[in-house]
Amino acid sequence: MSLPFDPQEGPVSLHALRHSTSHIMADAVLRLFPEAKVAIGPPVDHGFYYDFELPRPLTEEDLPVIEEEMRKVLAEAGEFICSSLSRAEAADRLREAGQDYKLELLDDIPEDEGVTFYDHGTWSDLCEGPHVETADQIPANGFKLTHTAGAYWRGDSDKTMLQRIYGTAWWNRKDLRKYLAWLEEVQKRDHRKLGRELDLFSIDPDFGAGLVFWHPKLGQVRRKLEAWWWDLHEAAGYWPVYTPHVAGEQVFERSGHLENYADMIWAPMDVDGRPYRVKPMNCPGHVSIFNSRRHSYRDLPLKYAELGSVYRYEPSGTLHGMLRVRGFTQDDAHIFCTPGQLEDELVEVLEMVDQILSTFGYSYTAYLATQPEKSMGSDEVWEHALEALRGAAARRDLALEEDPGGGVFYGPKIDFKMRDALGREWQGPTVQVDFNLPERFDLHFNDADNQLKRPVMVHRAIFGSFERFVGGLIEHFAAWFPIWLCPIPAAVLPITADQEEAAASIARILGEAGFRTALRTEGPLRRRIRECEMEKIPYMAVLGEREVESGTVSLRVHGKDGQEALSVEDFVARLRERRDSRALEY
Repeated sequence: MSLPFDPQEGPVSLHALRHSTSHIMADAVLRLFPEAKVAIGPPVDHGFYYDFELPRPLTEEDLPVIEEEMRKVLAEAGEFICSSLSRAEAADRLREAGQDYKLELLDDIPEDEGVTFYDHGTWSDLCEGPHVETADQIPANGFKLTHTAGAYWRGDSDKTMLQRIYGTAWWNRKDLRKYLAWLEEVQKRDHRKLGRELDLFSIDPDFGAGLVFWHPKLGQVRRKLEAWWWDLHEAAGYWPVYTPHVAGEQVFERSGHLENYADMIWAPMDVDGRPYRVKPMNCPGHVSIFNSRRHSYRDLPLKYAELGSVYRYEPSGTLHGMLRVRGFTQDDAHIFCTPGQLEDELVEVLEMVDQILSTFGYSYTAYLATQPEKSMGSDEVWEHALEALRGAAARRDLALEEDPGGGVFYGPKIDFKMRDALGREWQGPTVQVDFNLPERFDLHFNDADNQLKRPVMVHRAIFGSFERFVGGLIEHFAAWFPIWLCPIPAAVLPITADQEEAAASIARILGEAGFRTALRTEGPLRRRIRECEMEKIPYMAVLGEREVESGTVSLRVHGKDGQEALSVEDFVARLRERRDSRALEY
């Protein structure tokens, strides 16, 4: 995940610095809690963490105490020394220290791999590195512990709940401060926080974890996204289809999803003595529509599009607001085409991907995921699909980074990683070529030589899931949605009661022009302006006696200094221009 600044280089990598700092933290924690047990402590993006079994729950007040103890450890830690031990020696050392979790990790190391410990001062840890050479290389003012969380041992809810301490480490205090400022902005934009503050969405535990309720304002955002999405797809020749939310289990057996993704498919329900499943994806339904009648080569390409709700089991520990859920709506589309049409169709898909992502201001990187070890289809078929993907990318001047072996078992794909306003990467669109479903469901078309042949199937989702995409948009825009998506783009604020009638008239004009408008009349003007800012309403038309007489408004725009006198007609025209051009700026 990139950052809006380039950190300073050090004598070794930031990865090694953070790994070493996690060891210093673990040493400090065991000095403060001698009866503690340690689990794992790796470096991660921008920081590190370590898991502990502790005699009491940690609080935020504990973190500065641990930080101070870490500085004492640094003063006396000395060199980081790597030593190789036999398995018996390693086990004896860990048993003597009472470190049961480390003993379990020792058992996981393959017999043909060596066992290494890294020591500093009096601390010793089962670890493969890398680390700094000496604790003197760790800046005492370059790290900070950020927060704590619960974490099941090995991510298994049936195992012990441990306490995880997160921290970050940099080569100097300046970079640390930059990172903490960036982190503060990330926290301000957290879609869960903004969702509560702005009444955008909720998750009701009585209905179930990972199932999102879209509240009216966010429902308005989604409705506009859906309308635009359909306009784009109808213009590109896609046909709308709708498929059932449940299907007999045999559908997913035949498709291979039950075989390959059983853990994520919800348990079966009994219907008339037969097992049914809620659908985890829409593609078998689209295949069924294609297979409901015989097709000629003249019918192809056939493009089906559906905003289809699907359900997948995600472990409770992985659920995260709208970004990781159990029920979501995919912007699913499938193209059935001849092998000779494949590259042209892929070009059109890549054009739509670019159009959609650039509309939101996302930059992106594309990855070509190639044949995995376990795959279906001949090497020749795979090579044809890969050449079509490469050829389509070349025609779009789209650079591809290789993801060797990253394709799915049924075909290669192009995956997109989007970069948001804070420099963070998000999983984005995917374009997949599929040999599996046409084979499993015995799809055919009658070719020009009057022979039955298999079509190629292209899967593509650009938003991916509406839940994850819109959750990301909330953070990307900090909930200041562009006008074309904004739930309430404008507010009209009369200064006194004498202007309320004129303000109501302006609100009606804006509403008739298609802009939902808030008319705010109660309380002091300064408070009403503040409330509109808190509600993320970007345009505020203030109306006093002078404005009523001149037929103007005094316009306040989010992110811009001062006010602007504007006629009501010009105000409406500006809103229309921003909406119709899908401008990112106000």
